[in-house]
Amino acid sequence: MGLHIYNNSDELIFAIADYFVAQAAKFIKSKSVFNVVLSGGNSPKALFKLLATYSYKNKVDWDKINFFFADERDVPKDDPENNGNMVKETLFDPLNISPSQIFAIDTSLSPEKSASAYTQTIQDHFDGKKLEFDLILLGLGDNSHTASLFPYTKILTEQSSSVKSVYLADKKKYRISMTASLINQAKNVAFLAYGHSKAAAVKHVLKDAFNPHEFPAQLIKPINGKLEWFIDKSAAAEIKN
Repeated sequence: MGLHIYNNSDELIFAIADYFVAQAAKFIKSKSVFNVVLSGGNSPKALFKLLATYSYKNKVDWDKINFFFADERDVPKDDPENNGNMVKETLFDPLNISPSQIFAIDTSLSPEKSASAYTQTIQDHFDGKKLEFDLILLGLGDNSHTASLFPYTKILTEQSSSVKSVYLADKKKYRISMTASLINQAKNVAFLAYGHSKAAAVKHVLKDAFNPHEFPAQLIKPINGKLEWFIDKSAAAEIKN
């Protein structure tokens, strides 16, 4: 596991943007395509905005990237809370990404059908090959969740490499999420977290005893891939080396 700690969130966002550019270049050079999975939330949002700026947009061959999503809220596609809509506004539209490259989660279906359909979409894309994304970008919630792998939810014990619906009883809402098993098949997984509000979660995931029901992000351990953590000093405040 690689742990990268930066002085502040600005340094962090530039660093993970450079990491994204490097990973894209590597896979496009080796196989002419880059299959990447994106996440929602404020931290990834800052990254997407930076990648769409003049300084970065010409560093990537965007036409050779396929975009998928780690999870989605059960809201209409044009809802401000929809992850796909957020990425559309911050990254896809500014870069004129072709719809054929965007594999969004269809929330017009029921959560269960949406999850099943997205599993099929992923399987069709890999066409019988291993469901192995080149890079999965993940955020981290204050409660140690990642994607929509929330504490004490049924999906945490799911062994299939698939997408499942998740019911959050406290919010009385559904989400759709990749399972930990699917995420762990990726060649590269990168966490992005910054700010004091993330310090406890970072400590729980990286330093505490293995208890994924309470700290779901502990489940993310790529089988044959690489795991990288990009955090700032504030988020690293409770880590003791």
